[in-house]
Amino acid sequence: MSFFGFGQSVEVEILLNDAESRKRAEHKTEDGKKEKYFLFYDGETVSGKVSLALKNPNKRLEHQGIKIEFIGQIELYYDRGNHHEFVSLVKDLARPGEISQSQAFDFEFTHVEKPYESYTGQNVKLRYFLRATISRRLNDVVKEMDIVVHTLSTYPELNSSIKMEVGIEDCLHIEFEYNKSKYHLKDVIVGKIYFLLVRIKIKHMEIDIIKRETTGTGPNVYHENDTIAKYEIMDGAPVRGESIPIRLFLAGYELTPTMRDINKKFSVRYYLNLVLIDEEERRYFKQQEVVLWRKGDIVRKSMSHQAAIASQRFEGTTSLGGRGEPQQKTLLHNFRIILLAKLCLHLHQLADQTLGPLMFLFKNIQKLLWVFLLHERKGDLPSVALCSGLLE
Repeated sequence: MSFFGFGQSVEVEILLNDAESRKRAEHKTEDGKKEKYFLFYDGETVSGKVSLALKNPNKRLEHQGIKIEFIGQIELYYDRGNHHEFVSLVKDLARPGEISQSQAFDFEFTHVEKPYESYTGQNVKLRYFLRATISRRLNDVVKEMDIVVHTLSTYPELNSSIKMEVGIEDCLHIEFEYNKSKYHLKDVIVGKIYFLLVRIKIKHMEIDIIKRETTGTGPNVYHENDTIAKYEIMDGAPVRGESIPIRLFLAGYELTPTMRDINKKFSVRYYLNLVLIDEEERRYFKQQEVVLWRKGDIVRKSMSHQAAIASQRFEGTTSLGGRGEPQQKTLLHNFRIILLAKLCLHLHQLADQTLGPLMFLFKNIQKLLWVFLLHERKGDLPSVALCSGLLE
């Protein structure tokens, strides 16, 4: 409602150029509800238009300038008065003047850096949003639109298994093993638990996924633990020498990638907590940190894009050199060998560490393909001794 001519006399709307085709992602709000927002990745361009609709077409709107901002900020709930901005981009849309009719202004933020993933926790919120502002003498007209950012990672080169021994002297001795230390958000945790010594009457065993949110620095550090999942391993008393398998699917839980020292404001870490409860309700537990990361289709698209670029380079070399059809066939054949080698390398990376023979096969095929490629360019073939010497 407007009193004495005050109040908003214009409606502002922010529209994205690719709103119809852009994917949306669910994100939790402060009150715990889930809403869908437009999904962006690091380096993507954010473009659209700011639409202004006058509520009274017969009345002019005076302003001191119109601008739009792209902002990434961190808000600590115990310090709501201070917003820590790590991304701040501004585009001026109009100089000071008057608006006599409804109109729209185009904007574009090219290849915007979005270094962190959107996050809403118990004590902190990291958000990205567009903010359109019509500056006026008495009160500005402001419109905001939130977006969600996901950070994607590639398959980790080093992903060793976790193997630990825990227990109580002369009472309990168990050994647990997890197949990896780094998991993507839709991965499966595979492991085993071995009972080497059992002199305590255990009635229950479970694995918990715990999210630990850390905010603040120095003496003002706050830790907030949240149990994301509980997975029952055993209900009953184990015996010495018994082995219990573990298979925990992560896709069904609300998880985020591991975040470490985000803008020196907060961290989010995940732990696997092994809990044993005896008949007297005493609890024995052991925690082990695991790293979570997000993978997506955009990674596969980038790999295919790189292969297409490599193909164009080979074809471009043929046309510039003018060496004729035999040379073109050789180059295309070499390109197929490179693709096969990359495929073997990719399969090698995806192979589980328990698949020893497959990893051995992929590595050796990759070596041989590269050797044949190099010798084919020289016009000869590698010797049998050289090939056999490369094999592990």
